[in-house]
Amino acid sequence: MLRFDVLDLVGLRSPRRRDRAHSAAVTPYAEQMANEDGRTTYVLVDGENIDATLGSAILNGRPTPEQRPRWERILDFAQRTWDQPVKGLFFLNASNGTMPMSFVQALMAIGYQPIPLAGESYEKVVDIGIKRTLTALAARQGDVLLASHDGDFTPEIESLLGTDRRVGLLAFREFTSSALAQLTDRGLEVFDLESDVHAFNVQLPRLRIIPLAEFDPLRYL
Repeated sequence: MLRFDVLDLVGLRSPRRRDRAHSAAVTPYAEQMANEDGRTTYVLVDGENIDATLGSAILNGRPTPEQRPRWERILDFAQRTWDQPVKGLFFLNASNGTMPMSFVQALMAIGYQPIPLAGESYEKVVDIGIKRTLTALAARQGDVLLASHDGDFTPEIESLLGTDRRVGLLAFREFTSSALAQLTDRGLEVFDLESDVHAFNVQLPRLRIIPLAEFDPLRYL
């Protein structure tokens, strides 16, 4: 398992490195805004999966602080894209009996509700927690954005589709589970963390198929 400095992970190592353009995210979006029908976008973040994919599949090593996702931009993107209040849930594995308090406090400062879970060594506690939350969301109003590449969530995501509920995936497109990708025919929206969400301050060294509409030749000159 890749291990990252918690302040690197949240992108808040020092005040100089904080992204001032997104300082509005310090106040939780669910408290900032209200819409007429009371509908909410629930953002579920599988941080371990996102960081493992970034480190092992894209960078082939530990990301620098500048290469970390700016997690507050996910909340900002969710609010702007579907124009309604956002509640961010960030799932953490706390099975060792401790919490990374600097990271937890930083998450709270930018508007997330940290969910530290503990279980037995053989249990994928973050996956189990997210699956249970997706199942619970099926019984209530609200739209859902999941930040993960993990195909284990396919049954729960599929059960949310087919109604007026909007359901989206936040991921690196080329590493998205094929099982999840196939749900686009059922209405799942997929948003790329780099090109759609703009969650990074630097250009990542990705080798992927580029939709012509996204092709910028200056990036390669």
